[in-house]
Amino acid sequence: MLEGLGRSVLLHHLRRSHRLPISPKHITRCLSSPSSNTLKSSSNPSSPQRDKSWLTRQVETSPTAKAVFKALATVLGYSTNKQVAGRRAFVLYRNVCAVKPDEEREFWQNDCHLPPTFQSWFTVTNFHVWLLTCRLRALPSPHGKHYVQALVDHFFIDVEDRVRAVLQPPFPNKTGTPIKPYTFISEFYVNPSNPHNNSDNPNATEQVKKPRGRAPDRLVTRQMKIFREQWMGLGLSFDLALVQGDMEMAAAAWRNLLGARGAQGIVYPSQTKHAYRRAVNLVGGEVENVAKIDLDKEEVKDDGSGVHDFPPQEAGKYVEYPEVMLDLVGYARRELKRLEGVTNEEIMSGGIEKVRFGRVKGG
Repeated sequence: MLEGLGRSVLLHHLRRSHRLPISPKHITRCLSSPSSNTLKSSSNPSSPQRDKSWLTRQVETSPTAKAVFKALATVLGYSTNKQVAGRRAFVLYRNVCAVKPDEEREFWQNDCHLPPTFQSWFTVTNFHVWLLTCRLRALPSPHGKHYVQALVDHFFIDVEDRVRAVLQPPFPNKTGTPIKPYTFISEFYVNPSNPHNNSDNPNATEQVKKPRGRAPDRLVTRQMKIFREQWMGLGLSFDLALVQGDMEMAAAAWRNLLGARGAQGIVYPSQTKHAYRRAVNLVGGEVENVAKIDLDKEEVKDDGSGVHDFPPQEAGKYVEYPEVMLDLVGYARRELKRLEGVTNEEIMSGGIEKVRFGRVKGG
């Protein structure tokens, strides 16, 4: 009722000021749609800039109408701290965190040896969400709480949207055009349910001839619980590393970003141990009863993640691990220090260039 009254007031004022026909749907579109200008600086992947609506142009040319519109937005709750944080956090998540796997795909897939899977995309994005969360915690109350919660909300909305795109491929709408994702389509991983979007992906070794069937919702829910456990585990381990030092941070990077490869030792070509072994997370995830699990059996079982110990003939790759961990620790410390110098105003309302992360090996 209040929203309808507010739209009527603004509509009446604009009709008197401009003497032009205005449809109520213009008011709804202007109030409910996020500003296209906030996404203008996205560099990867880019999206076509949306033209300003007729109502937006009219409001910008009339100072009185602009003042009425701002007052109306405040009355309807569009200018509350929580709403503003939600809109700004989406811009930060999409253009600062979610783009990092694609921007440095060569480092994550070649230097860190992460496979081109959605799990790897989640791991890299989760790491950058944590980096940005550390800076958002320092915002004055209540902005810090609102921004952190909004950033995590957008992260998991995007994760669920991507999980459903793989497990439950969306049907095209009535016009036959594909449904737009929550943020963008990433080329970091291969979506086996959408061969059309994989056509230009160098990681797609073979194309799927027909879309897969839709998985049940319980499978999506189960996967989301696993990702929630991984999000909490990474955050806690790196928070602890901030206090205890670089050695602990290197260990956190090894466990969370590098798959804890070599946890049970390195297998050389001359040895007869299992050539395949992976780290098993006993807390959360797929393990429901730790007492009933055969750890030795699970460690040599291929879970399809692509993250496991290097085979004996590739044991030399472990020599590079200290350098990779040094790069990751230096990157985390460097970016946290840089974000410390970004003002609260630049975080909450400025451009995103000063917030955007640098390169891992950028120095």
